[in-house]
Amino acid sequence: MRIRHKPWARPELEASSFFEQNPDSVKGRWKERFQKPQPLYIELGCGKGGFVSQAALANPDINYLAIDIKYEMLGLAKRNVERAFASAGREPDNVLLTAHNIERIDMMLGSDDTADRLYINFCNPWPRVKHKKRRLTHPRQLMHYRTFLKDGGEIHFKTDDDELFEESLGYFRECGFAVKYLTYDLHASGYEPNIITEHEKMFSDEGIKIKFIIVEKAAVPAQNPEEQ
Repeated sequence: MRIRHKPWARPELEASSFFEQNPDSVKGRWKERFQKPQPLYIELGCGKGGFVSQAALANPDINYLAIDIKYEMLGLAKRNVERAFASAGREPDNVLLTAHNIERIDMMLGSDDTADRLYINFCNPWPRVKHKKRRLTHPRQLMHYRTFLKDGGEIHFKTDDDELFEESLGYFRECGFAVKYLTYDLHASGYEPNIITEHEKMFSDEGIKIKFIIVEKAAVPAQNPEEQ
């Protein structure tokens, strides 16, 4: 997604109490960065923060870490989080934002961080063969996630893209993730609770069915996808 440069975004983020400026320096200590020791949920590619602002507000007993590579997006996410919490008369005490390249997520998250759940919402499908390794669900990435996702931890993945979804099913199985829930039409499935993001509404309004899966970290894969 292209977004115009926002000169205010980086200074505003750096002045925020819930923005981490140096994520690599917090590796192994993310739980200490939050005000309360609680389960850790991570959103990979948070965009404008439509999801994390709603999820964190609705679940004060969960800590949320939202990651995106673009400061412009994170600036909007910060404002959306503040707006959501202000409407409830609360401070954003269970959410952190940070800027990082998710392809290098192993630089900022390690085995001591023990995430309980990951969210991947409407990531770039990277349809060209030579670009597929950049997908957030590609085996190369999933093996990084296994390092800090606890045993039995979940990945919740939503997309509008049929090819990405079908190929991701194979990726998950290849990397030792067991399917707990799967639907090819989320809005007709009756699944609750579902937080509808900006992209989700846009695609749904266009008549595109939302694909959704929950997978659980299970057996270690038989072979290392990095070697393939």
